[in-house]
Amino acid sequence: MSFTLLARDGGARRGRLATPHGVVDTPTFMPVGTQATVKTMQLRDVASTGTQVVLGNTYHLMLRPGADRMARLGGLHRFMGWDSTILTDSGGFQVMSLSDLRRVDPEGVTFKSHVDGSMHRLTPEKAVEIQLKLGADIQMQLDECVRLPAPIEEVRRANRLSLDWAARARRAFRAEAAEGLLQFAIVQGGTDRDERVRSADGIVDIGFEGYAIGGLAVGEPQAEMFETVEITEPHLPADAPRYLMGVGTPADIIGAVERGIDMFDCVMPTRAGRHGVAYTSEGKLNLKNARFAEDMSPLDPESDCPAAADYSRAYLHHLVRVGEPLGATLLSWANIHFYQRLMRELREAIEAGRFAETARRWRTVWP
Repeated sequence: MSFTLLARDGGARRGRLATPHGVVDTPTFMPVGTQATVKTMQLRDVASTGTQVVLGNTYHLMLRPGADRMARLGGLHRFMGWDSTILTDSGGFQVMSLSDLRRVDPEGVTFKSHVDGSMHRLTPEKAVEIQLKLGADIQMQLDECVRLPAPIEEVRRANRLSLDWAARARRAFRAEAAEGLLQFAIVQGGTDRDERVRSADGIVDIGFEGYAIGGLAVGEPQAEMFETVEITEPHLPADAPRYLMGVGTPADIIGAVERGIDMFDCVMPTRAGRHGVAYTSEGKLNLKNARFAEDMSPLDPESDCPAAADYSRAYLHHLVRVGEPLGATLLSWANIHFYQRLMRELREAIEAGRFAETARRWRTVWP
């Protein structure tokens, strides 16, 4: 088995996931590297935060530089200089978000590139082929993510289609993938209880190395997201990793770990950094604010990240206000480090049987 469950504390789980490029300690947070880079950052600095997995975006990479070119250049790991694990999405979320630029049919989806208007075709098998050319360690099935709110008939139709695509993706992956690579399926179903259960049971019957919960973190209330996780989680195998896609805030992550989730990704720490916002042990700080103009204290006195410990709030405020790119780099670095510190403390707490205590402490600052 690629996944080993090491400890439990209530619903929270501590595990290890083996991939061709190393072991991933769970619960884990995965920074998003959309176009073969975590925006504004050098990957050695990303690695210094304790990050073990970064994401690549199949939709963007298939358009530029292209999957065939990537394969000729030795794959995504070599191309971007990242020696640890890479997870790629299937491209489905981006394609389905194109709205008037795409057309879905039972075989796949045809879409117009947002880059140059060229037409492209993505099927479950093609998504597998592209991700294998990229060389990702963890690869996601192609699914149809319905925009919510949506009529229940539309949710059911998309669910049936996604289950059919999951079976086709699994056959293609098993036929072509090298030993050790992992394929995850995605549970959809909107916020409808019956459709979530039907989707989860269907993909578990097919059998994958891991299972993702998709279609959330799109503006729904946190309570609704947690309720959907609680509906879905009992239907997922205990001996496989669970991945909550696109989540989220520190409070979201703590609550989801509490409910049995192992893996997370989100653009939030880097996007916030590019907009002058820092995640710290004192909460969220907007470095654009004038109150930081003469504050010579370090960004986060409790952090050992160079970006948070070595630079003053006044200096970072200055960089942000004048638009210097270094400001975005340092704040993104500090924010990813903050997220990884949170994950490390949650893992240690689960092992020690004090998850509830640790969660309470974090929630006093990040409610």
